[in-house]
Amino acid sequence: MTHPPTKLPWKPLGDTGVHYWLLKRMAKTCDIDVVKAVDAGNLDTESWADMVQRCRSCQWVDGCTRWLDTQSRSDGSQPPADCVNANLLRRLAEGQHT
Repeated sequence: MTHPPTKLPWKPLGDTGVHYWLLKRMAKTCDIDVVKAVDAGNLDTESWADMVQRCRSCQWVDGCTRWLDTQSRSDGSQPPADCVNANLLRRLAEGQHT
């Protein structure tokens, strides 16, 4: 007898617009100028789209929003470890501050 496959919990991706703006806020809070990163060749539109898509899959939206609300804008904060784009954001910040 064949057993039905185990169902894994499926989580839909988050709203593109919400995550786009969360990522923009995160970049700004970490003192990253996305336009300058593109102009310097450190970020292209495909990579930015990948970052937004990665953000859409994140389940830490409430924590992200709370964290962003406690930070000053453009204060050069390091992205929190819970951010799925933290490593990429750190590299972009290093590219702008070297």
